[in-house]
Amino acid sequence: MTLELMPDIVLGALLLLMAWGALYAPTRYDAMALFVAFGVVVALIWARLGAPDLALAEAAIGAGLTGVLLMQAARQLPAEASVTGKRMPWFGSSLLFLVLTCAMFAAHILTDSSFKQAGIDASATRLLGGPTVPEMVTAALPNSGVSYPVTAVLLNFRAWDTLLELLVLLLALTGVRQLYPGTPQHPRANTASPPQAWPVLLSWARFLAPLLVLLGGFLLWRGASGPGGAFQAGALLASAAVMLRLTGLLPPLRWSSFLLRLAVILGALLFLGVALASLAFGDGWLVYPTQWAGALIILIELAATLSIAVTLSLLVIGESEDLSS
Repeated sequence: MTLELMPDIVLGALLLLMAWGALYAPTRYDAMALFVAFGVVVALIWARLGAPDLALAEAAIGAGLTGVLLMQAARQLPAEASVTGKRMPWFGSSLLFLVLTCAMFAAHILTDSSFKQAGIDASATRLLGGPTVPEMVTAALPNSGVSYPVTAVLLNFRAWDTLLELLVLLLALTGVRQLYPGTPQHPRANTASPPQAWPVLLSWARFLAPLLVLLGGFLLWRGASGPGGAFQAGALLASAAVMLRLTGLLPPLRWSSFLLRLAVILGALLFLGVALASLAFGDGWLVYPTQWAGALIILIELAATLSIAVTLSLLVIGESEDLSS
C-alpha cells in the first residue's frame, strides 16, 4: 500500500514545495518559473486522479498561457522591482513541509481504512441511501447526446456551469479592455521593427503551431466520446496563436476588427440563444430535446472553442504592437 501511495506523496510534496518557493522566491522571475512548475505539478496530480480533461486544461492554461502572461507583465516593471527582497525561512518551511506531508499520509490511511470498515466505496458516496452520482449520470447518459460522462455533465446536465465559465472569461477580457483601453501609436511606433526571433524558435514555431491546431481539433472532436472538449481545444489554439505572435509570424490582433469581436462573444451568445430557445420551445432553461441534444452540444462546442481561443489570445498577446515595446 505504501508503494502505491508514493507517487501521490511525492506529487503532494512537490506541490507544497513549488507553492512555498513561488511565495518566497528572491526575484519575480524565479517566482514566475516556480509558478509555471506549480501548474505542471497540478496537471500531473489531475492526471493521477483520473481527470485528463482537467490535466490538459491546467497544463495549457495554468502552466502555459498564464506563465507567458506573467512574464509579459514582468517586462513592464522597472529593473529594481524584479527583486522581491523576501527570504525563505528554511527551518520553518522545512518543518511545515514535513508536518503537512505526514498529515496527508495519515489522513489518507485513516480515511481509507474507515471507509473500508464501514463498507462504503470512497470513490462514490451515496446520497441519502439512493443511487450514486456516477450511477445517475450513467442512467441518463443515453439521452444526453454524447457518450462521455464528463461532457454530458458539463454541456447538458450542468450546462449552466459551462455557460457561466464562458461569461466569466468574457468579463475578464472586458475588464482588461477597461484597464488598458489602448492608446494611439506614436509615429515612431509604426516604423520600429520588432526584435528578430531566434532561427531555432522560428523553426519550432512553424512545426509546433500546425501540430497544436491539429491536436486542438482532435480534442474538440474527441470530447463527445472521451477526454477533451472546447476549453482544452481553445487553450491549444490560443497557445499556437501566442507562439506565432511571439515569433513575429502572426500580425497583431486588432480589437477594431468586427470578426474578432464577434468571435469573442460567439460562444456565450450562442449558448444564451440555446438557453432562451429551450425555455420558449422546450421543457426549460438548457433542457435539450433528446433528438437534438447531440447536434446542439456540437454546435455549442464549436462556438465556445473559437471564443475561448480568441479570448485567451487577446488576454495574453493583446492587440497592440507588443513586440516593438
